[in-house]
Amino acid sequence: MQRNVDMCNGRLLPNIIKYAIPLMLTGLLQLLYNAADVIVVAKWAGGTALAAVGSNGSLINLIVNVFVGLSVGATVAVSHYYGAGEKEQVSQSVHTAMSLSLLCGIATAVIGTLVARPALELMNSPAEVIDQATLYLRIYFLGTPFAMIYNFGAAILRAVGDTKRPLYILTLSGLINVGLNLLLVIVFRLDVAGVAIATSVSQLFSAVMVVICLMRSFDCYRLELKKLRIVKDKLLLILRHGIPAGVQSSIFSISNIILQSSINGFGAAATAGSAAAVNLEGFAYIAMNAMQHATLAFIGQNIGAKQPKRLGRILVVCLLCVTVIGVALDALLLLFREPLLSLYTATSSVESAVSPADVMRYGISRIMMIVPLYFTCGIMDVLGGALRGMGASMAPTLISILGVCGIRIAWVYTVFPWFGHTYELLFLSYPLSWIATAMAQGICLIFVYRKTVRRLQQEINP
Repeated sequence: MQRNVDMCNGRLLPNIIKYAIPLMLTGLLQLLYNAADVIVVAKWAGGTALAAVGSNGSLINLIVNVFVGLSVGATVAVSHYYGAGEKEQVSQSVHTAMSLSLLCGIATAVIGTLVARPALELMNSPAEVIDQATLYLRIYFLGTPFAMIYNFGAAILRAVGDTKRPLYILTLSGLINVGLNLLLVIVFRLDVAGVAIATSVSQLFSAVMVVICLMRSFDCYRLELKKLRIVKDKLLLILRHGIPAGVQSSIFSISNIILQSSINGFGAAATAGSAAAVNLEGFAYIAMNAMQHATLAFIGQNIGAKQPKRLGRILVVCLLCVTVIGVALDALLLLFREPLLSLYTATSSVESAVSPADVMRYGISRIMMIVPLYFTCGIMDVLGGALRGMGASMAPTLISILGVCGIRIAWVYTVFPWFGHTYELLFLSYPLSWIATAMAQGICLIFVYRKTVRRLQQEINP
């Protein structure tokens, strides 16, 4: 059965859509399951528990994304070699990447468990939230080795054009997660601990399944446990492309932690309202982010196959797709913001110090400030994916650090306190940072694209 999308031949739009739709569904399913976590907590554990789960997303991303960013390096390495038909190089890249995933997972678990409480204290986590948030984080981080294995394995499958099997794996994993949520939170009354345990168990299932998929492959990306080792030049290639992505994600998370600290300063209701809105925004982000992965993989394989004429067309198709997807989902979120937020803010079955009406008000305020221009975040990511696919890993990292993180951090310490210190003003920094970064990446991409095309043409006609 043909599972892989042919990225180097045929019409681009149908193939990009065929590649991206399972990836979108994978991300959307993941968010649905995460939403189920939040909804179960909100309804059966109360607003304080919701704030405890929602207040630590930035911290989780800070630690996890440093290592998950390395999976981007695995995608770049495997897609280039696979497009070039270099089977032995693909195999070495796969075994190096999966070995690296295990090491990264162990490191993430250790670091996350140790810094959970001190980091939450630095983030001004509300007193009524911090104990539950710490418990959630420590259990969550114990499952990160499994999450790393799945992320690297899924990155390898995406690099060769297979986005369907990660979707199937996540569907089953998510059902396990939701089922355990209901059992552990409602029946056993474990509250945030139950949600964290359910997440870790579902991640274990995902890791096992992606390893089985790779081991049962008959192509050059087949995983053989006896071949697991780190090949130096493949490690360096993965690190060269993955470290900038990981650094970028971690710096993003640092800026979000600073913003989260400011949000926490408005109280537990603001923290919970922002957490609910973030969960809804994530559906639009995941759908748009699928186009970033498509851009990176398609450009990577076509560079490996030395087909420069397709690079510009890939970028145009992906930009058009991400804009249409982003605008459509932004409109839906704005139109149905109240009924969607009510899923998270309905009156809890347990007593809570956090008012559902206040949670709703803060959630709506965040959505109205961020969502209208959220599609520009998708454009920014596609441009960054194109740069990484062309091998320019440092450029999008530096631009994003200055454009996204720099603007947001500067905003928190200048505009925010100078012009009213309001909840709404805080979130205006998001669309401004996306637009500025997208413009800078577009300018950089013009030069990188021309250089890449010239190099490929010289290799074709020396």
